[in-house]
Amino acid sequence: MEFAELIKTTKVENVVLSWPGLQPVKGTLCVTSHHLLLSSQPGGNGAQSQVELWLLIRNVDAIEKRFASASGTLVLKCKDLKVLQLEIPGMEECLNVASSIEALSSMESVTMTYPFFYRPQSMKLENGWQRHVTEQYFQQIAADTAVWRLSYINEDFGVSPSYPPAAIVPAAADDEGVRKSARFRQGGRFPALSYYHKKNGTAMLRSSQPLVGPNRKRCREDEQLLAAVLEGGYRGFILDTRSAQAAKQAQMMGGGKEHRSAYPRWKRLHRPLERGRPLQESFIKLVEACNDPSHNMDRWLSRLEASRWLSHVKEGLSAACLAAQCMEREEACVLVHGAEGTDTTLLVTSLAQVILDPDCRTLAGFQALLEREWIQAGHPFRLRCARSAYSHARFKQEAPQFLLFLDCIWQLGRQFPFSLEFGESLLLLLFEHSYASPYGTFLGNNEKERKLCEVKEKTHSLWPWLISEKQKFLNPLYARNPLVIWPSVEPQSVPLWQGLFLRWVRSSCYLDEAWAEIQQIAKTMQND
Repeated sequence: MEFAELIKTTKVENVVLSWPGLQPVKGTLCVTSHHLLLSSQPGGNGAQSQVELWLLIRNVDAIEKRFASASGTLVLKCKDLKVLQLEIPGMEECLNVASSIEALSSMESVTMTYPFFYRPQSMKLENGWQRHVTEQYFQQIAADTAVWRLSYINEDFGVSPSYPPAAIVPAAADDEGVRKSARFRQGGRFPALSYYHKKNGTAMLRSSQPLVGPNRKRCREDEQLLAAVLEGGYRGFILDTRSAQAAKQAQMMGGGKEHRSAYPRWKRLHRPLERGRPLQESFIKLVEACNDPSHNMDRWLSRLEASRWLSHVKEGLSAACLAAQCMEREEACVLVHGAEGTDTTLLVTSLAQVILDPDCRTLAGFQALLEREWIQAGHPFRLRCARSAYSHARFKQEAPQFLLFLDCIWQLGRQFPFSLEFGESLLLLLFEHSYASPYGTFLGNNEKERKLCEVKEKTHSLWPWLISEKQKFLNPLYARNPLVIWPSVEPQSVPLWQGLFLRWVRSSCYLDEAWAEIQQIAKTMQND
């Protein structure tokens, strides 16, 4: 289908744009295949300079239509939580614009999205793609130990469609044994190394649930693989991100948990974390509360608590701290999994690494962590970020798991303001680009999909642009902290991330000015 078939009106004059915190702007609205462009009319906005709005249509989450006798109003609710209002003269024109936006914002074909058409002159397509991030990470580990090796059994994605081509596994486990372990795990997600703790040689692995089923099936190769992880006298903990009851119910459906008798040196810990529909509903309730100006403080606090978003943040941090404590203080290895192993599992493994490892708190190290633990490890961004908090459609696959991770990182940065090399602006950028972006970094659900769509050959990576603009995202207060950072999860220590959830609700100009002043002071001190 051609884009032109979906665009019923390409240009409308005398459209008025309203945006919280700004004066209304009258101008010409143009609808293109991927953007809404509104350009203010010369002299039509008093003494103000000309204003241009470029809105990526993919960013539109929902449209509300309101009609008067001779005009219509479109309220565009965006995935980055921004809300815009367009007053369009003529009811027919208004309906045509709305229909065009709805059709263009909901196109299912990945290759028809804007990243496949975005061609900035200053960038080359092949630059910036992290093609061998697992191999590079393994090289760091190989310098310290010989008990791990790279396996390419998933090079054609035949073992696991959601795993990357290369995975780090125990050297004692051969490829045939890993294949049999994969067949015993949901989605083929066999236990693979996520993080190697150089300080004491402990390891953190991730996987999906074992397919034990009601008949209590076993897999010798899976048992041997996990036994090999503990060679050298280590203890092991299996951190299950489901409740004990949920794991038991999964067993009746063919899944389940590792039986103690088959994995005698591994102790099970349950830290239930919400995912899927309940997490999405929590996100929706929080955004609704933030956008409601009518309630008093008591009503606001009641709605905030009812959303349970801060409870999810607290539980995510608590589970990551538990994994980190097992490795740092108990000197034990950890296997993290829930059901599929693509959501709460990655939340725990990535957060634990930021807590433990100062390298993951640098800008470059955090970027590598995102590639390794979220993008290449198979978090289904296309499904999870298809809609945001405003959408009227309700699909069970959507969930702000990555946003929850970013919120947890923001909490760490707030509690340890000198320990992260990057600031809030980077986290806001990542939130925006995970939902709608001109870059291909967050496209698709896994590496297999990205390869089929030739994402790395036909779209640009976000990372080169981010590095070119890195000064905007650096924390001027940063000083490398070699220690583990243990966050507090007491209620008073886990506040609402106002910089995101209230970003478009109230002005942040004073905070922006204060932050700019801090950056200037830090720069002056460095020069001195």
